[in-house]
Amino acid sequence: MFKKILVANRGEIALRIQRACRELGVKAVMVYSEADRDAKYVKLADEAVCIGPAQSAQSYLNVPAIISAAEVTDAEAIHPGYGFLSENADFAERVEQSGFQFIGPTPDSIRTMGDKVSAKQAMIRAGVPCVPGSEGELPDDPALIRRVAKAVGYPVIIKAAGGGGGRGMRVVHTEAALINAVAMTKAEAGAAFGNPAVYMEKFLQNPRHIEIQILADKHKNAVYLGERDCSMQRRHQKILEEAPAPGINRKLIERIGERCVAACKKIGYRGAGTFEFLYEDGEFYFIEMNTRVQVEHPVTEMVTGIDIVRTQIMVAAGEKLPFTQRQIEIRGHAMECRVNAEDPYKFTPSPGRVTTWHAPGGPGVRVDSHVYTNYFVPPNYDSMIGKIIVHGDTREQAMARMRTALAETVVEGINTNIPLHRELLVDAKFMDGGTNIHYLEQWLDQRKR
Repeated sequence: MFKKILVANRGEIALRIQRACRELGVKAVMVYSEADRDAKYVKLADEAVCIGPAQSAQSYLNVPAIISAAEVTDAEAIHPGYGFLSENADFAERVEQSGFQFIGPTPDSIRTMGDKVSAKQAMIRAGVPCVPGSEGELPDDPALIRRVAKAVGYPVIIKAAGGGGGRGMRVVHTEAALINAVAMTKAEAGAAFGNPAVYMEKFLQNPRHIEIQILADKHKNAVYLGERDCSMQRRHQKILEEAPAPGINRKLIERIGERCVAACKKIGYRGAGTFEFLYEDGEFYFIEMNTRVQVEHPVTEMVTGIDIVRTQIMVAAGEKLPFTQRQIEIRGHAMECRVNAEDPYKFTPSPGRVTTWHAPGGPGVRVDSHVYTNYFVPPNYDSMIGKIIVHGDTREQAMARMRTALAETVVEGINTNIPLHRELLVDAKFMDGGTNIHYLEQWLDQRKR
């Protein structure tokens, strides 16, 4: 096991990784920007290093500063968390070339799965079902592009090969709009991701967003930890997740989980990862793989009892997975509400001083947050300030516990999206389960009328 790990991230995930290190008896070096000087995990750190000003480009995305911090503190490994540099293959390579262990997949795995075209091709070879679409990157010839779209069938969606986070996508309903949409998506992709390549997929009308969590070690062992339903989203950004997915046959989950495990073994994957699928009419369609820990990993931890972050660290240190597929059991139901510093209905960010912070408690309630009373939420980063997670024996009990937890939560001084979550938790269709990825946006539109 490592003696010291550098945590190359901020916010609630930095605190989460710090806690896993403590449990393993490993010292955690926390890096921080000037805006995060007063963060809880910095105050609690074994060692802390300032790596630059508030702007991400000069701090959390500053590779030389992070590597230097690891060198001066004698860290042995670097955990990237999620976001920032977590899925940057060049960063993972630089970490390993500098003599540190990257707590995540190999740079080759990140490259293969980070490019949506090569990821899809790898999944097809591994027998994982994919959304019908172009076999690879779209050509420049308009006639060939039209031919692909006709074979796939309208509506289609044009996606950036290097995209992510809901960016670099455009839905096309008619042939007349196709070529212009491809050109615009290519231009956006080149500017946003440095890679203008785009591909085409059939646009599914009312799918759910279901993902499979996997863990793999360096010894060719891999397991899946059930699934999560992440369909409650706005502009491709998730706000509420749950596990297991309501109303999906367990045999179907087992079959897709086994294929994901087989794919991991085929590409030599190590660490934590998530296969994301669209699910419609009883069929799963692979869309992408996240080669890192997910924001919503706690719901899987709650239903399996497996500490995903701790296991990430253990397998990075060369240990074997401490459990087999047969030992993994899904118990009860879990839900997570992301708490964002924003207007609950207009979604405008609300940075500032938190004058009161009172977190909920009680049976089956967990809060992952770095916030405290008098903490200043900086305007420079993502608006998420924490997550409320609950577990119950049934989905109904989990919902009841979440309602109670949301009612107990007090955040003053800034706006949060907690009122939105409170409304959703009493919405009849959400309570029935199985809403699709468009439901929240339709619900918000109706609310405005």
